[in-house]
Amino acid sequence: MDIRVITDRYAVSPQIEPGDVAELKDAGFTTVICNRPDPEVPVELQAAAIQAAVEAAGLHFVLNPVVHGQLTQDILDVQGTAIDEASGKCFAYCASGNRSTVVWALANAGRIPTEQIIAAGEAAGYQIEKMRDQLEMLAGG
Repeated sequence: MDIRVITDRYAVSPQIEPGDVAELKDAGFTTVICNRPDPEVPVELQAAAIQAAVEAAGLHFVLNPVVHGQLTQDILDVQGTAIDEASGKCFAYCASGNRSTVVWALANAGRIPTEQIIAAGEAAGYQIEKMRDQLEMLAGG
């Protein structure tokens, strides 16, 4: 598994498998967020399979699929609420970790300084500098 830390409470990765959940629990994650739509993966990696493994391990699962080109405020709100209400660290996954990073960044615009958001994403290997204007707009700046 390629876990990339964004903040001390949020990390992302590419697609996970049910067998990866024990490692997530051992790493201290309490919430797993699925940002990958089911049509992108085979049945054994779809949300229901991951959710069953997550819940069997005693962790909280949040389904928040992000379809390319269809990002909405509702998706940002679900992601932000899941992170805010988590009892510990959150882990989110998608195809590469990029969508999970983008949703985190946009959900935190105005809550975390734009420079810090961009730096956190880029330190994890996700180029989000191109989102600067959008982050500033959402932050009200």
